[in-house]
Amino acid sequence: MKVKIIGGGFAGAEAAYQLLKRGVNVTLVEMKPLKKSPAHKLDTLCEVVCSNSFKSDDVDTSSGLLKAEMRLLDSFVLRIAEQTRVPAGNALAVDRYAFSQSVTDALLDYTNFRLVNEVATDIDADDYDFVIVATGPLTDEMLIPSLQKLFGKDFLYFFDAVAPIVTADSIDYESAFAASRYGKGEADYLNCPMNRDEYKNFYSNLISAETVELKDFENNVFEGCMPIEVMAKRGADTIRFGPLKPVGLRDERKNDKPYAVLQLRKENAQGTLYNLVGFQTNLKFGEQKRVFSLIPALRNAEFVRYGVMHRNTYVNAPLFLNRYFQLKSNPKIFFSGQITGVEGYMESALSGLVSALQGYRIFSGKLPIDFSEKTMTGALCNHVATDFGAYSPMNSNFGILSPLTDKIKDKSQRKAAYSRRALETMREILSNI
Repeated sequence: MKVKIIGGGFAGAEAAYQLLKRGVNVTLVEMKPLKKSPAHKLDTLCEVVCSNSFKSDDVDTSSGLLKAEMRLLDSFVLRIAEQTRVPAGNALAVDRYAFSQSVTDALLDYTNFRLVNEVATDIDADDYDFVIVATGPLTDEMLIPSLQKLFGKDFLYFFDAVAPIVTADSIDYESAFAASRYGKGEADYLNCPMNRDEYKNFYSNLISAETVELKDFENNVFEGCMPIEVMAKRGADTIRFGPLKPVGLRDERKNDKPYAVLQLRKENAQGTLYNLVGFQTNLKFGEQKRVFSLIPALRNAEFVRYGVMHRNTYVNAPLFLNRYFQLKSNPKIFFSGQITGVEGYMESALSGLVSALQGYRIFSGKLPIDFSEKTMTGALCNHVATDFGAYSPMNSNFGILSPLTDKIKDKSQRKAAYSRRALETMREILSNI
């Protein structure tokens, strides 16, 4: 079997290993060191471009659960990370140089591995059993025309401008109320009202909060999608006539009219996640938690994803990919990594693992594995393949898992129950293949 992988980041490196250990001849096309994206500096594969932390390793956290599942699946990238880790408390953090070099050296040790350093200009699956495209959020412009042939003109999102997402069970329903504006249609939104004093406190904190510093290549790209804090600085009432307008919204349980209203919209079909409508932002993550929690209905909100606005090329995956990361229109082509809309180092590596494993099984005449949505692996696969409104990138979080049968109020006990169920389910799946 011969497979080509385009892109040598977390997804591409993980996919390569999963195929190499199964005896597949792998050609990995990576443009470094001939050409580098604005975010890359090293010549080696699997470069850590931002924080060197891969988040918590505690199994009762969503990121820790993801890693536990990946260990069961024999993740190569995770194993190298553990070998090159540096002290970081409960988090898994790595020496970024040792990590990248170790990944590169380990892959080059395989006799059935061929590394081609060139800029990919087409996918060209004809001479291979299948191809995995893992070119990341900064996919080079030279490959774009080839991708356009697959997806058509409007196939990619070039900017990731996503509002924060909170869990449904962390919203204060004594304050929030379901209603549609002027009572028209279904009550599809949860409304989070503020009175005058609450709004003034929120507003003053919003306009003084710390923002992230954009990289040079990310500047001047969001003219049509303004950060909430930038809009707010145009005047105290600007956002009250925009995303926080209270008109046509009334909590029937109360007499007072709201002064400002934030609307929350369902993020998934199960209704376990809600996004803050119109709250795309460049605030630092800690500031988002602090400032947005000043809204009464979000005082105890659990944020599973913070708002981001940065350069991020990704496919509108539900239209084009199935839950195996396979292109619906051409089964010889798979996608993995952040170009699919998974977000995070380990999430990218997992998608590379899944696409390689499923591709190998399918082209070996075996059935693909259907990972249950009770597992973090299956939930991420389901997110990529499920069409539910506007598609946005997602990282691992408990909110995307199938809900527990029993309601557990205590947050720590609930997370532990999710993790126990996920690992039991994953072990059962693996024992049956």
